[in-house]
Amino acid sequence: MNIARMVPFCCLTLFLSVSACQNRQFPTVTLYESPASFVRLEADPTVQKERGHSHPVTVPAEQMGAVLAGLMIEEPSRLLSFLDKNKEPRRHPAFNQAEIQFFAPLLAKGLGMATAEEVVTFYQTQQDTAIIRKVTSGGIFLDGEEMHVVLTNYRSPTHSASDPGVDDTMDDRLTPMRRMAPQEARLEFEPPNAIAPSEEGFLSSLFSAERREVVVLYKRLAPAKAGAR
Repeated sequence: MNIARMVPFCCLTLFLSVSACQNRQFPTVTLYESPASFVRLEADPTVQKERGHSHPVTVPAEQMGAVLAGLMIEEPSRLLSFLDKNKEPRRHPAFNQAEIQFFAPLLAKGLGMATAEEVVTFYQTQQDTAIIRKVTSGGIFLDGEEMHVVLTNYRSPTHSASDPGVDDTMDDRLTPMRRMAPQEARLEFEPPNAIAPSEEGFLSSLFSAERREVVVLYKRLAPAKAGAR
């Protein structure tokens, strides 16, 4: 390879390496962990030095539950999808009531412990077939009175065991805010009047291809019931 070709190749390699490092979170505190799920604080590599997140902050578990209950998934339309009797409605909640009762108190506790340089991450996995798991993961942080909810993965398929010719993806637990598979479904929120006005900035656009995010004015929501651990 001649020098003229090596220069752009090296620049591309360096860019991808830096991007990968910036998109990597590092655990600082674990609030809950089991083989199937976890909630923990992680260092946010995208946070700006001059302006961190608005943590720690007190968010009642009931308020956190209202945020989770408002998250909606809008699935893309597919041909002949009406033939699938077990398929969920095209628009459906991202979390069911049991998941809300489980995660809301933990996420609220995490926001009360997080520093301005941290984000509260969550993860859960469910076995789909003998070798395929489905992972839902992401993170939550506050900027002022705006709660950013990042649902990077929603039921993303991953192999739970090594398979010839297929990379083992057990390290998905290490990167809850990294996209594991193409995400066709849209993340939306109800009611719409609780969504903060769009203001695309550095933090929200840096890894926009890697994460789905809604920004919620959470104090406008009526508290929802949430369990306690």
